[in-house]
Amino acid sequence: MSQNPPPAAKHQAFEALNIPGFPIFVLTFVLTMMADNVEHVISYWVAFEKFQSPTLGGFAVISHWLPFLLFSVGVGALNDRFDSRRLIQIGGILFALVSLGWGYFFITDTLTIPWAMALLVLHGLAGVFWMTSSQVLLYDIVGVERLASAVRLNATARYFGVLVGPGVGSLIMATLGPAKGILLNAALYLPLLIWLIKAKTPHRGKRLEQSAARRVNGLADIWQTIQTVKSIPTLGVMILLSGAASFFVGNSYQAQMPGFASALGGISPGLAYSMLLAADAAGALFAGITLEAGFRFTRITPTAAMGFAMAWAVALGSFASTSNYHVALVCLFAAGFCELSFSSMNQTIVQMKAPDAIRGKVLGLFGMSSAGLRLFSGIFVGLIGSKIGIHLSMLGATMVFFSVTLGLMYLNRVSTSHAVNP
Repeated sequence: MSQNPPPAAKHQAFEALNIPGFPIFVLTFVLTMMADNVEHVISYWVAFEKFQSPTLGGFAVISHWLPFLLFSVGVGALNDRFDSRRLIQIGGILFALVSLGWGYFFITDTLTIPWAMALLVLHGLAGVFWMTSSQVLLYDIVGVERLASAVRLNATARYFGVLVGPGVGSLIMATLGPAKGILLNAALYLPLLIWLIKAKTPHRGKRLEQSAARRVNGLADIWQTIQTVKSIPTLGVMILLSGAASFFVGNSYQAQMPGFASALGGISPGLAYSMLLAADAAGALFAGITLEAGFRFTRITPTAAMGFAMAWAVALGSFASTSNYHVALVCLFAAGFCELSFSSMNQTIVQMKAPDAIRGKVLGLFGMSSAGLRLFSGIFVGLIGSKIGIHLSMLGATMVFFSVTLGLMYLNRVSTSHAVNP
């Protein structure tokens, strides 16, 4: 049976923060996300300076997202059998070991491309253990009643970590140097590892009662989970929506931001680049704060999620089409606002509809869709952009995603109608 939310209660601003354990969950999530980005700043810079290898840069992107595509459902299945806290600790330990590994090679000046690739792969695997299991742990801590608030606050925390991480990484590298900086970064994972030892998970017992008898079956888990999702149409549509967003657009426009910044002209490219990235993150943070403060534009429904997704596509398409710097900032701010809105709604609905017996597998499938498929978004904006220009490729990608979302909206309407009138 899927989990349905109880009747809606009067909204309280930042209500999930009143749940014991959730504030620490968010704090450790921010620290881990920040440490993840700090490591990228330091390791990518040193590796680029040492090897000047575009191939290694491309491998860094592949190694980051491919593990999500291959292993998210498997890790989700492990969450249906074992304690999510321990699985997250595995991810945190791997993260710390990778930072320590970079530090060793920086200090001894023995870094080679094969070792760099090995560390990048290990970092990607750590991300799957941490991110997938964290979504299961979030449910185990908050349950269903205040799930929407918790998901929204967690998404806001993620954007905050992404926003401050590069700045903190640059500051650490400038003050301590790459070697000492990356070693310090390993310590940022300690609060997560320590807190998880005895973190309270009041909703975990009921979930595991329904899933304990299920085994981990490798690739068969993916097919079985897809079959279950097909029987819950709304759940399937939401996972397809996240997959389409990742496959066609993802975060590929952020990787191309230097090119967009240079094309706008009239302002220092470095400053333009920083401001454009900040505008996107600021829009997301504004959405998270205002929505949690009680400003409601719509209820959490699949139609509303898809509406915000299409607005996100329009905002990014407008950004790709404009040659005015100030308009570009407004478009990216709107894009950040719409992305957080639709992604938090999407994840909330998935969490609410996922059966407890296979919650880990369903969230793993969601992670495979929303994160793993980002591997392919570079084809639309990056590779095609090298042939026709990043502005046209970005506009084309958003138009395709807009059209796909319209199709999903129709599919959801038809499936809902059949469910009501079989």
